[in-house]
Amino acid sequence: MNISQNRIKKLVATALREDIGKGDITTEACVFQKKNAKAKIIAKQCGIIAGLEIARAVFKKVDNKINFKFSIKDGTKVKKGDVIAELSGHVAHILAGERTALNFLQRLSGIATLTRKYVEKIKPYKTRIFDTRKTTPGLRDIEKYAVSVGGGQNHRMGLYDMVLIKDNHLKIGNKNIKELVQSVRKKIPKNVKIEIEAENFSQVKEALQSEVDIIMLDNMNIQAVKKAVSLIQNSKLKTKKLPEIEVSGDVSLDSVEKIAKCGVDRISVGKLTHSAEAMDISLKISHF
Repeated sequence: MNISQNRIKKLVATALREDIGKGDITTEACVFQKKNAKAKIIAKQCGIIAGLEIARAVFKKVDNKINFKFSIKDGTKVKKGDVIAELSGHVAHILAGERTALNFLQRLSGIATLTRKYVEKIKPYKTRIFDTRKTTPGLRDIEKYAVSVGGGQNHRMGLYDMVLIKDNHLKIGNKNIKELVQSVRKKIPKNVKIEIEAENFSQVKEALQSEVDIIMLDNMNIQAVKKAVSLIQNSKLKTKKLPEIEVSGDVSLDSVEKIAKCGVDRISVGKLTHSAEAMDISLKISHF
């Protein structure tokens, strides 16, 4: 997944407008002369870097004459003390862009780092880690980009690109799963996937008869997941291949491997984006 340059420009413009406003009164009061400086962006902990192009765009927006160089790329694992990027230019302009650039880098690197931890936990298995729609409003695309940098997969981008039938849809539709899926199939393009959320074995059986693309086992314990996987894998569908099996609901780093061992295809983890801790990254002026 890539973020377009136009999208980056809009994000950066909004963020800088929010932070700088009418001007950086602290730096303007402290810096009496036009001075150039050199600075380094440094990792203060181990992690996976994401958001370098956005960070560079921040400084270029503040002052196109700032020289921003990085020798690593998004997805690189760094350790504490590693230099992520080096920059030079007017010291006031570097300081003006510092916080905005770091906000993007820290947030996205935090997501990429957490995602990589989940991916590494299930490396021996066929299972893939997916994100969810539990993202920061207005920042979904770049947060999902960070998930992909960390080795995770993107679930649907929004309500528009995939059908995911949940309990409320069943309640409102006043139909059983098979009837609702048949009704939905008639109203959507053939290439749009349908996923059904199943909370119990009865719903799993209904979903199997509905020829859905993905069955999500929602908030089931390990024993229930094992039973549901066996039920799905041993079913005999004459008209279509078996649906993919997804597990969702309060998945943690402690539980993710146990779930993967059950033989599921996908595990969706809301924590990747709604609970990722920002990576500790700083900018230090080295010469001026």
